[in-house]
Amino acid sequence: MRPEVAAFVADGPLPDEDAHEDEIDRRVRQLEAITRPVTAEEAARLAQCFGPDDCYGVAWTLLHLVESAPTPVLTAEPGQDTNEWHRRLRRRAVNAGLVPEE
Repeated sequence: MRPEVAAFVADGPLPDEDAHEDEIDRRVRQLEAITRPVTAEEAARLAQCFGPDDCYGVAWTLLHLVESAPTPVLTAEPGQDTNEWHRRLRRRAVNAGLVPEE
């Protein structure tokens, strides 16, 4: 895993929209440092970094980065307790014809 991906993953999930602006800006800079495409392993690790909301659109940037991997991260239907971003990733992969609908 590349150092910039490892650094982002080490900082954990994205903060929610109540986080301080400096924290959100720092996470944005971390994401911008990661070049595309990411590997399948990097995508799987990055997919664990979605927070509770869209973090002022930062989660969409993360989603697009995860989708730059050569294969979809979520090939099985996520459970009901799964983060909405995981369900969104799965739905987008199904809609794109990359994984079968269950």
